[in-house]
Amino acid sequence: MSPWLNRMNRCAGPVSRRSFLQAGALSAAGLGLSDYLRARAVASEAGTPLEDRAVIFVWLPGGPSQLDTYDMKPGAPQEFRGEFRPIRTRVPGIELCELFPRQARIANRFNIVRSVCHDFADHGGAHKRFMTGRVPATPTEFVNDAPAVTSIVTKMLEPRLRGPLPACVAGVDSGRSQVDVFSLGPAYLGPAYTPFIVAGDPSRKDFHVQDLELTPAAATRLGDRMHLLQGMDRLRRDIDASGMVPAMDRFSQRALGMLTSTAVRDAFDLSMEPAAVRDRYGWSAYGQRGLLARRLVEAGCPFVTMVWENPFPGEPIPKGCTYNWDSHAVNCHIFDDSRWRFPVYDQAVSALIEDLYERGLDRRVLLVVTGEFGRTPRLERNPGTETRIVQPGRDHWPQSMSFIVAGGGMRTGQVVGATNARGEHPVERVLSPNDLWATVYRHLGINPDDSINDLSGRPMPILPFGQPIAELLAPA
Repeated sequence: MSPWLNRMNRCAGPVSRRSFLQAGALSAAGLGLSDYLRARAVASEAGTPLEDRAVIFVWLPGGPSQLDTYDMKPGAPQEFRGEFRPIRTRVPGIELCELFPRQARIANRFNIVRSVCHDFADHGGAHKRFMTGRVPATPTEFVNDAPAVTSIVTKMLEPRLRGPLPACVAGVDSGRSQVDVFSLGPAYLGPAYTPFIVAGDPSRKDFHVQDLELTPAAATRLGDRMHLLQGMDRLRRDIDASGMVPAMDRFSQRALGMLTSTAVRDAFDLSMEPAAVRDRYGWSAYGQRGLLARRLVEAGCPFVTMVWENPFPGEPIPKGCTYNWDSHAVNCHIFDDSRWRFPVYDQAVSALIEDLYERGLDRRVLLVVTGEFGRTPRLERNPGTETRIVQPGRDHWPQSMSFIVAGGGMRTGQVVGATNARGEHPVERVLSPNDLWATVYRHLGINPDDSINDLSGRPMPILPFGQPIAELLAPA
């Protein structure tokens, strides 16, 4: 067992840290979005347009329990298997938690991966390990020492973008928009390569993307500044022979496109969806954020990260439940929390999978749904901080975890890998987070063997190790 597991007591999950660049600062700067995109400008025209491929990455912070979701062990002792029972699915031989009836009906449309593992039991270390594809320098805290996958995707794909949407959009709860909360920091790539972060609950009637709105005062400043920039840019074009200015001009145009384009505003406008579709996803942060992800990839955004923490932000959390998936006994009664959380998750993720297939997006869009690690196979029992009564929970467990993937043109209805009889560690197809990212990069047309220079100019590999998971690749 990891020494960090032994030291772990009560854990409140990821905590916010100050970031150099926050999405909320964009609107305050009037035309800050232009500066945000301008900072990413590149002079090179290298690279050819790819097929319009995209990834939806649903992040479940805190780490779901593998034994209570996708890798149940009904034959294990009671202190391991827990209260729930598996149910049969549409695919013979595949079983899921009884609280996942919707997923059971569409199990032929996704794959379960049961054998990814790593060595970092702290949330910070696990976030960094998972989100960067590298072994972090420290086992705790959330500030990256290597770029997050979102930054690498932005760096590699942005020169190929053919529209005003950014390369990467992230959806989070209000108050969780700093990039370091989920280890989405760009490290040596710089703050220009962070995602465009959309904070708030899209299931609320008053939800809006503040950074895409122009107040009358901002519109006036926009007009004044554009006149100034036009004069300055004419001068700079005369003296700049590097090609940087034309590249920066393109990104200014994309910024203006985001601020003024009806198509961009429409992509974020969930009110344009039929009521039946919104009902299908469910009126939760999970469901409406999933629907927003589908709209964004359909509109041309190549990488969308949606964070599913509290299914109903702003509402009271039921007694015995907790904010995210961090199901320590001190945080929640794991089975009461699951009875509250799992049906919402089941509806949202099933609707997203079905929608991708029904709209013909299943070949070009790859969906990944995962947390940073699993939970201890053996249940713990401690007094809850809120309930003050002894209740069951599970601690952090990076030695085994389960997640699902769909789309990407892959063959579905599979289980990849297996763990031992108590779900403690993989015994077949041992994989790491890097193997997942190698699969994602391949889908996006990014060569993980390519390099990106760090601050000293030293070339750093996009992915230091890992191979695409063969079972998850589209047939040639």
